[in-house]
Amino acid sequence: MEKISVVVSCYNEEKALPLFYEEIERVIKQDFDGIADFEYIFVNDGSKDKTYYICVKKGYKVIDLPINLGLAGGFQAGVKYAYRKGYDYVIQFDADGQHLPEYIEPMIEEIEKGYDIVIGSRFVEKKKPFSARMMGSRMISLAIKITTGKRINDPTSGMRLYDRKCMREYAQEVNYGPEPDTISYLIKNGAKISEIQVDMEERIAGTSYLNFAKSISYMFRMLMSIMVIQLFRKR
Repeated sequence: MEKISVVVSCYNEEKALPLFYEEIERVIKQDFDGIADFEYIFVNDGSKDKTYYICVKKGYKVIDLPINLGLAGGFQAGVKYAYRKGYDYVIQFDADGQHLPEYIEPMIEEIEKGYDIVIGSRFVEKKKPFSARMMGSRMISLAIKITTGKRINDPTSGMRLYDRKCMREYAQEVNYGPEPDTISYLIKNGAKISEIQVDMEERIAGTSYLNFAKSISYMFRMLMSIMVIQLFRKR
């Protein structure tokens, strides 16, 4: 029986967490009962609200980080745990309800075709809308295409499935954030990546940490990393 870990990075998600857990648990029991062994790992990334206490009260598996390490630090903490516990796959998921657990099954089916990473993409069959944020996504996709020869339609999607080989990379190496520049780097080093079409919902609760200014900063940081810094990165 395959062992699959769902790593959920949480920052101030007290309102969304119970609803998220209820929905993903419903889908997992419906689609995978007796077929695969799932564990949810909630990484409390220095939340200032009651996220940690809700996890403890409801009996969720939780890694409590005393300070906010950001997405990269939180995800790596969860992956290290999953890797040491011998899980076969790890799924990167958000706790805000945007990622739908119904797509976990087709993502697993896709990775079992021989891929190392499967991305839940909004834009395999659908076109990207024209907005400032999607313009950044287009530029990042182009940068990855130029530097690797591989087109990634939704490079900023936070819904990804990794095999054990990639888990080892994220668990043992530094500067391996779950970001487009790492995806680009892994492609250059032979990783096989596929995308499947998914839909994403609006947040259940709370607000995104990415405002307009942070989105612009993020885009330029990713472009600089993909186009320049990756040229000097050694494995």
